[in-house]
Parts: sequence; C-alpha cells; structure tokens
Amino acid sequence: MSELYIGIMSGTSLDGVDAVLAAARGSEFRLLASAHLSYPAKLRSRLLALQESAHDELHRAALLANEVSDLYAGAVRRLLGRARVGARAVTAIGCHGQTVRHRPGDGYTLQLLNGARLAERSGISVVCDFRSRDIAAGGEGAPLAPAFHRAMFANARRSRAVVNIGGIANLTSLPARGAVTGFDCGPGNCLLDAWIRERRRKRYDARGAWAASGRVNSPLLAKLLAHPFFRRRPPKSAGREEFNLRWVKRVLSGRERAADVQATLTELTAVTIARAVRRYSAGAYEVFVCGGGARNRALLARLAALLPGKRLATARMLGIEPGHVEALAFAWLARQTLRREPGNLPAVTGARGPRVLGAIYPR
Repeated sequence: MSELYIGIMSGTSLDGVDAVLAAARGSEFRLLASAHLSYPAKLRSRLLALQESAHDELHRAALLANEVSDLYAGAVRRLLGRARVGARAVTAIGCHGQTVRHRPGDGYTLQLLNGARLAERSGISVVCDFRSRDIAAGGEGAPLAPAFHRAMFANARRSRAVVNIGGIANLTSLPARGAVTGFDCGPGNCLLDAWIRERRRKRYDARGAWAASGRVNSPLLAKLLAHPFFRRRPPKSAGREEFNLRWVKRVLSGRERAADVQATLTELTAVTIARAVRRYSAGAYEVFVCGGGARNRALLARLAALLPGKRLATARMLGIEPGHVEALAFAWLARQTLRREPGNLPAVTGARGPRVLGAIYPR
C-alpha cells in the first residue's frame, strides 16, 4: 500500500508556504494535492527584518518560529481538507522551515520552525532541520533537492539539467552516466523581488514584465558579476547573506533607470545560471526549470537565448508543476529519514559522506 507524506516549503523569496500531499510506493512518488498560503504582510516584514542582527533577536526568532509553525499547520489543514484525507492517514510531514541564517562556513544554518509545535498542531509526525547534519559532516547543507531530482527526473538514456529558481537559483546535473552534481548558482528571484518591492511596492515582477520594459546596463552587470561567489568552485551554497539589496545599492551610481536595474538583475540571474549549465552540465541537451522563476517569461527567454542548442522547458514537461517540486522534495526527504536512508549527495554539498538527515518529532 502507498504511504502518504506531506512536504512543506517556504523559500528565500518569502512569498509564502507551499504544501503538497504525496503518495509513496516503492520508487514512485506521486502528487495528490497542493495548497498555498501567502505570508501576511506583517509576518513577512518581521521575517525580513530578522535577516539582520538587531535587538532581542533570540526572543523575536522564537516567537516567529511559533507563528510560522502555526501558519504551516494552517496549510496542512487546508491541504488535507482539499484531499479529503485525515491526519492519521499521513505518515509524516517533511518541513524545511524558514531560513533566516545560512552560514555553513561558521558551521551552522538556521531555519525557523518549532517542530514540536507543528506536530502538536497537525497531529502528524514532523521531520525537519534537514540541513544541519550535512553541515556537521563538513558540507554546505544545501542544495538538498538534487537527491530528489535524481530520484524523479534522471534518465538512463539522456543527460539532463534541472534548474530550480527560487530566491536563490541552483543547478542539478543529471548525467546519463556518472555522478549527480549540483550547487547554488547565485541569486534567483531574491534581488528581483527586493528591487520591485522597494521601487513599485509590488511583491514580485509578474511574468518579468517590468524587467522586459527596461534595458540591461552592461557596466552595472559587470560590477554585479564581480561578486566573489561567482568565482568559487562548487560545492557552494548562497543566501541573503551574499545577495541582498544592500549589496546592489553599493554598486549603483544613482543615475540608473529603475526598470533598467530590474532588467540587469534579471540578466544577472540568467547569465549565472547559463554559465553554470555550460560549465558543469555541458552534456545535457534538456534543461528543466522549476521554482517560482519558471513563471518569469522574461527570465526564461533570456535563459533560452543564452543556452542555444539546449531544449529549455519547465518541470511540467516531466509531470510535476514547477511550483510543487521543492515541497515534494521535502516530503521525499522525510521518507528517506524515516527509512534511515541518506538524503544528501556528498558530490553536491561537499559532506564527508552520505548522511541520514533531519530531526523527528513524533505525532
């Protein structure tokens, strides 16, 4: 019989909570239902503020972890209601939590979540804190989705690449033969969202329309591409610590048109992804995009232009909606944990070896 798992993801973009219900049987992992809850504006603002050190942040972080966990529990209730499934039928929830610090070089990562509270509110066992064990083993703790990409999308006859464009963009290279590799390429949507929020009071650039109205500022792009992260060799991971609006403003002259800055930030994301694909997944003819960036037409158009000879498509072509892939990955990772099977790929994260990931809070 199939086992049921829930996956919950709220990424660097801070747009909200994605929850999915999946049925697992053998190697099959099938989506049954999905739900999304947007972050209330005040909660989102407080989470963004916690990205920087400030007064009484330990207390603020603990309270926000509780609030986020309650929102996750609400997403679970909505999901189960849509699927007409009771909580007792679900084996576990795999939950990433909300990242507010990611500093593997200092030996830690912090995703806000009260796993005990979520288990209590939902009546379902919770598996969370997936990144910490990999970091303890000398890894970057991210990206973790490549193991799921291998399980779901690898093809023995053709090499593929999977590009997840969330707040941060990451690449998974799935060769027909050989080891799976992957790493964070750089900013995905985080800078695009931050710039349009500041200049136009919008949460995101719908379909990339604002970026498409501007022109790429080549001198600005060159300054952005000079960031040392882009010169680092994998394994590597990134977060808001490296890529934030404060960094962008430091290289602005103040004379740029706002739409041109948006176009340039979009080009930055496209160029760094394309460079990663060409260098580390050159044998892949098929490139599949998932994450929120899959809805950005301007970004996809630039990626297609920068990757001539590649077939660019979204994960929908593989049978999974682009916005569901990461949440499904954490449902899959929860199953790996409960089966005492590794969830990381050392070739991706740089860990000393495969590790069973996550902390378990029983129902």
